[in-house]
Amino acid sequence: MISRHEYRGGVWVDLEQPNESEIRDLAHEFSISERIETELLYPTPAPLVASDAGATFLVLHFPAQGATEGETKNQEIDFVIGNQFILTVRYEVVAPLHHLKKILEAQKLVNGHAAITTDVLLEILFAHLYASVRDHANHVAGRLARVEQDMFDGRERTTVRLISNISREFLHLEAMLANQEEPLDRFLQTLAERNFFDSSFAERVARILAERTQVARLVNTNRAVATELRETNSTLLEARQNEIMKTLTVITFSVLPLELIALVFGMHVPGTPLEQNPDAFGIIIALMFAIVGIMMLFFARKRWIF
Repeated sequence: MISRHEYRGGVWVDLEQPNESEIRDLAHEFSISERIETELLYPTPAPLVASDAGATFLVLHFPAQGATEGETKNQEIDFVIGNQFILTVRYEVVAPLHHLKKILEAQKLVNGHAAITTDVLLEILFAHLYASVRDHANHVAGRLARVEQDMFDGRERTTVRLISNISREFLHLEAMLANQEEPLDRFLQTLAERNFFDSSFAERVARILAERTQVARLVNTNRAVATELRETNSTLLEARQNEIMKTLTVITFSVLPLELIALVFGMHVPGTPLEQNPDAFGIIIALMFAIVGIMMLFFARKRWIF
């Protein structure tokens, strides 16, 4: 599917799941080299920057929410920038580009052709893409906040896997943003060197790079928080397990003298104490309770229980 947005002095053409004929027609229209045309035909697994006589080519992968909660997927976007045109090629629906097209179409209905230039539109494109990544990171951070509340409410066991999954998501976001840093910087430098745009483009380059850096910092911070929470969760789990083991040890230690008393009075041999006493059962039970009471008092004073 091809959509076009005309702006002052140029055009933005967005291709979603293009076929070979569509790519070939646009390559002919905008005089794009055969190498870039070939790259546009199929997805590219890694970031890429290339140039020809009249255009600069960039491949980036952006993180997006997957079909299920906690899933992060890669979405490839190919950019071809010339003096008066922008081509974006994607192989699936990319929400921020779809929303941006709707905004520009609405503005066009109200005001006619937008009073923007190629470099302005390029900055707007990256602003929407990184705003989407920021929203995704904030959504994951919101889940992390809920997991943190559950963790301190005594549900450490159920939060172990949740924290690990969230930490993995932040790791994927961090890796994707790190992979973008060098090719994006080289792409923007190439555009600046080709003098496609006026002197204000240097400021736009700085803002685009600042957007990526800001989002990367946000992801790094949240990943550090997730790591700290995972360690805290492990500490809480260990402390709870220690409490359980201590309680079991105290119970076991308390039962041992009772078993010894029951064993002694159950021997039924000549000379067994209280064997002929009609109140023997009550005396033995009272003795057991007294011993347990003394032991519990001792354990409590030592702060081993309660």
